[in-house]
Formats: sequence, structure tokens, C-alpha cells
Amino acid sequence: MWSPNAMVGRIRGALADWAEEERRAFALWLPVAMGVGVLTYDTLLFEPALWIGPSLAGVTLALAVLARRVFPLLFVCAPIAAAALGFACAQLAAARVPPVETRLTNHATIVEGRIEAVEALPEGRRVTLSGVVLDGQSPPLTRLVRVRIRSNDFVAIGTGDRIRVRAIVRPPSPPAFPGGWDQQRDAFFGGMAGSGYALAPVEVLARDPPVGVAAKIQRAREAASDRIVAVIPGSAGPVAVGILIGSQTGIALADLTAFRDSGLAHILSVSGLHIAIVMGFAMATLRIGLALSMHASLFWPTRQLAAVGALVAGGAYTVFTGTQVPMIRCFIMALLFTLAVVSARRAMSLRGLGLAAAGIMLVEPDAVAGASFQMSFASVLALIAGFDALKPWMKRVEGKAWWRRVLAHLLAGAMTSLLAGGATMPFGVHHFGRVQIYFVIANMIAVPLTSLVVMPAGMIALLAMPFGLDWLPLVILGWGVDGVLWVARVTAAWPEATLTAPHIPAWGLATLAFGLIWLALWRRRMRLFGLVGVVVGLASPALDRPPDLLVSADGRLIGLRTDAGVFIQKMPGASKFTAEAWLRYWAARESRGFPATGTAAGGSIACVADSCLLGAHAGVLGALLVRGPGKPIGCEAASVIVAAEPARGLCPKPWPKLVDRFTVWRAGSAAIWLTPQGARIVTDREARGQRPWVPPPPTPRAHAPPKLPLADVDRAD
Repeated sequence: MWSPNAMVGRIRGALADWAEEERRAFALWLPVAMGVGVLTYDTLLFEPALWIGPSLAGVTLALAVLARRVFPLLFVCAPIAAAALGFACAQLAAARVPPVETRLTNHATIVEGRIEAVEALPEGRRVTLSGVVLDGQSPPLTRLVRVRIRSNDFVAIGTGDRIRVRAIVRPPSPPAFPGGWDQQRDAFFGGMAGSGYALAPVEVLARDPPVGVAAKIQRAREAASDRIVAVIPGSAGPVAVGILIGSQTGIALADLTAFRDSGLAHILSVSGLHIAIVMGFAMATLRIGLALSMHASLFWPTRQLAAVGALVAGGAYTVFTGTQVPMIRCFIMALLFTLAVVSARRAMSLRGLGLAAAGIMLVEPDAVAGASFQMSFASVLALIAGFDALKPWMKRVEGKAWWRRVLAHLLAGAMTSLLAGGATMPFGVHHFGRVQIYFVIANMIAVPLTSLVVMPAGMIALLAMPFGLDWLPLVILGWGVDGVLWVARVTAAWPEATLTAPHIPAWGLATLAFGLIWLALWRRRMRLFGLVGVVVGLASPALDRPPDLLVSADGRLIGLRTDAGVFIQKMPGASKFTAEAWLRYWAARESRGFPATGTAAGGSIACVADSCLLGAHAGVLGALLVRGPGKPIGCEAASVIVAAEPARGLCPKPWPKLVDRFTVWRAGSAAIWLTPQGARIVTDREARGQRPWVPPPPTPRAHAPPKLPLADVDRAD
């Protein structure tokens, strides 16, 4: 017979069973909570006091320690403590980097500094300078500066040299639109003050050897890159440098586009795939070498020794390639893998992935908002959880017959590409606005070629370079790279190799990521609730309305989104990068200009010589685009005026809202939604708030009154 006490007992029993079964999965949610804390700091519109994060982390960690023996209480305290720790790490990361430099201008200046890195470009080179002095004025900049050297300047330079060059150096550009990729934030945490290009040949002031371990490693990377390009001719040389060393600056734009459109861009970015190949190659070589000795085979723990040696090789390769985020993640997991091999435990687990994520967030929390971190962890999460779920099915496919083993390997390769590519695709859509259709086919061919030919030959070449025995492995490396490059070019040339996809908003991406994590971490049927988050995240573009108008931060670009396509007004000197970012954001392949006169886009655009009425229809006031000195038309039908030049007072009072040259000069790029209630305007400064990486608002220059000579006055005596 039903009774309240019996029902309460059943609920308690079910909760106890759930807690016992999912207790192990609970620890995996702590890195997730830590990431939530980091992203909470990133999304604030103000900079909190420095003591808030560490104090909150200290208090909540103490509460979690006190509650460690009571699981229901720990279930509440531990995630809060992890989130507070992530928030504190993000705060401290922002506090320990130098403040934004405000001395850079758009004028020519004499730049003097010490070379920290030399990178090859398709035409010319680029140097990164430290201790930069502008026009001989002290003190030097506290941040790095990048300068692109002229293509016809072949002066011999390397890391450690001190140079002087006349150049134009600009601060990092603001986002192309409110909520877009923030170059200023990346430059702030990356220690960059700005970048530019040389106007004159480089003058070498001193040829000093590199000082410090990092500088010596950078010089070795430059020497290896030069050697690879010298031996491997054509396009394959810079691609080989990108695959082996991680520097993509020398790769031609057409080849970069081919790798991107084919879904093979991850091969060019030194990542977990590369370190896994390096460690696998090192471990196999060491085990074979130890097996050649009867004494070692009988008395030594060859498997454990080979695993430790592979870890050393992986660590050396991680340092040599610049300790990028995917490499750090993979090396931490490799360390856990080695410990598991030595202690005879499971080598690959979600727990190791969680520890790797927590380690990166402790050291480099600003990476969480980047595409590299998100795509790297999403792919590995999908691979571990996916193969764990598919293991029973895969075992049924395997068998003793040779054809079943071949079929199992092919299916495993296809599932690897499908799981990793499918998990990273939404993040790629959010950051890059593209979907690669044939990525599974391309990866099934290119990844084995990279694993079996390119990386082994490259490792042997790097080891043989100091002894001058690298010619043959470099030639083999070139053959393998030619094959990978061929796969990328052919796949990218197939019909509709890439599709433009509607932009996934930040909240949709967060919902999707939470759904993927929920689906991967829980073990019972409740994990299926994660599909709700995935579906909502994928459907978020249909629930989010992009702005109707965008105005760039310099006013040289004004764009309108219509059902008939995208129309953009481009003034001289307009940024091509910003225009391309707008097209990706609006999921459009191309744009058109506004008509000189007449209508377009089904009447959404009506133009005369010096003005256009944009987006006006029944119940909605449009936008008035002013593009000339003549008197504009349609003031009464406009809720906002947009103009590349100052436009205040062009319409009779009451004036519509205004977004002109002065507006974007003060507040950055603007996004405009046309609604029945009027125009809704969001500027870049409103979207980002007052953060350490956002430059202060510009102030008008104070003009002193002109000093005129006193006029001679005839005075009567």
C-alpha cells in the first residue's frame, strides 16, 4: 500500500544508489566548474578588485575540505570552490601581465629592439622584438612588437640580434563587430603591444648570441626551419615546417585554405596528434631496441622503461615546438599515461583529461576562451567517451579473419575522424563560420600518412640535423608532405567542400558544450539528457537574431543583412579582414555594394545620390545611410542614421539615433537591430565593458589658441 514514508524511502534509496555509482564521475565535474569560473571572469563588464577571486577561492576551498566526509555537502561545496579557483586564476593571470601600451600610433617611427623570434612568410620575414624603444625615447616598451620586414630585405638576422628599422607599428585592432573575436584580449595575454611593417631596410646594431634557454630553443627552431625549406622544395617545405615545428607563417594562403576547407587544418597545428605520434614512435623504437638484448628482455621492465623514454621524447618535443595549448594538454595526459603504464593501470581515461584541463587553467586560464583549447578538449572528450560506449559493438566486428581485422581498423579510423570532427564542428562554426563536408575521407587518408611517414621521418631528421645526416629523412619527409598536401588540395576542390553555417551564439555554444560534457561524464541513462543541450545548442542560430546593420570601428565599412544577401559600403582603406569577418558572421559567401540610385533587395534598399533608406518595411522604421554632402531623404522613416562621416543635425528634430564617425571613434564598432520599437544599438565598448585589455576611451585633443602677433595700433598722443 502506498504511503509517504515508503515513497521517501524509495527516493532515498535511489539517491543513495545514484551517489554510489556516480561518485567517481563527480570528480570529473570539478574541472568543468573551474572552467565556468574562468569564463565568468571573462564575461564580466568590469574588472573586479584583485582580492575578490583569491579570497573567495580560499574560503570555498576551506569549506570543501571541511565537508569532504559528507558527500551531499561536498557535492555542493566542491564545485563552488573549483569555480572560485578558476575565477581567481583568471584574475591573477590578468594582473601579472604588463598593462596595455598606449604609446603606439599609426605614424612612422624608428623601432629599436632585440629579436625574440624570426618567422618566414610567403614573401619576406617577420621579427618579434623585445625591449623596444620608439624614436630613441626611454623607457622601452614592456611588451613585444612584431614587424614585417620588406620582402626585398635579405639581411642575415637571428634570435638575440639587436636591430633598428623605420616602421609603422599599430596597436591591436578591436573586434570586427561587438561580440566578435577580440584581438586586443589575445594580444594582452600574449604580451604583445602591436604589430606593423617596415618602411626601410633593417639595420643590425649588434649580433649577440641568444641568452637563456627559451632563446636558444627558438634559434634552434629557426635553424631547423631554414634547413627543412632548403632541402624540401616548393610548397611542401613551409608545410613541412608547419607540421613538424608548428610555424604556419610561411605557408602560402592557397595551401592554408586547402587545409582548412578539407578539414585537415589540425595537422598544421602542432597538437595532441603530433605528440602522440612522437611518443608512439619513440616507445616502439625503444621497445624494439631493448628487445634486441636478451638480458634486458629477461630482467628489465622494458615496457615501463620504453614508456618513460617516450615521455622524455614527448616533453622535449613539446618544449621544442613552443608549448602550445594542445601540446600541454597532451603532455599532461602522456604523463598520466606513463604513470598508468608503470603502475599497470588503465592508461587513457576521462580523469586524465580532467587533470590536463585543470593544469592548463591553473597556468594559462585565458586559453579557455580560445578555439584551440575548446576544440582540442572537445575532440579528446568525444574520442574517450565515444570509444568507451562503442567498445562492445567494435568487439563484435573484430575477428580472427584477416578481412575482419582490416574492417575493424578502417571502422576505427572512420569513427575517430567522425567523433573528433563531429565534436569540434560546432566550435569551428562559432569561431570560423565554416563546415567541412569531406573531413572524414580526408582524415582517413592524411592522418595515417602523417603517422607512418611524415612524423617518423621528421623526428629522424631533427635528431640527425646536428650531425649533418638529415638529407635522406628530409627527402622522405617531403614525399609524405606532398601526399598530405595533395589530399588537402583534391578534397578542398570537390563540390561544396565547405558550407557557410549560421553563427552559433556564445550562449548556444555554452549550452552545446554542457550537453556534450553531460553526455560524456555520466554513466547511467541520465547521460541522455545531455542530448537536450546538444540539440538546443545546434538550434541556437534559429533562436538568435543577428544584427541588421554593422558599422566598423573606423566607419569605413557599413553593412546591411537582408533576405536577398549582404550589402556593404566600402570606403577607401577599409579592412578586408573585417569585411570577411562580417560575411562569416552573417553566413554569406559574398557581398554587394549599395546601388547608386534606385531600389534593391526587394525594396529593402532605396537610394538616391547621397543617401539610402535601409530595411524599412511595414511597422519597422529603417536606417538612413548618409553617403554624401547632399540633403538626405527619408528622415521621417528612419530610426537611426549611419554615416562614415560626422552626420549630426542632418535631419530635423526630433533627431533619430546616430551612429557616425564620432560614434565609432568613441565606442568602437556598432551592431544595430531594426525593431518596431526603434533601433537597438550595441557598441563594442558596451559589449566588452571596462577591462584591462580594452583601451581607454579616446579623448579629444586639446587645441591651444593660436599665438598671433599683436597688431600695430596707431595711438593718438
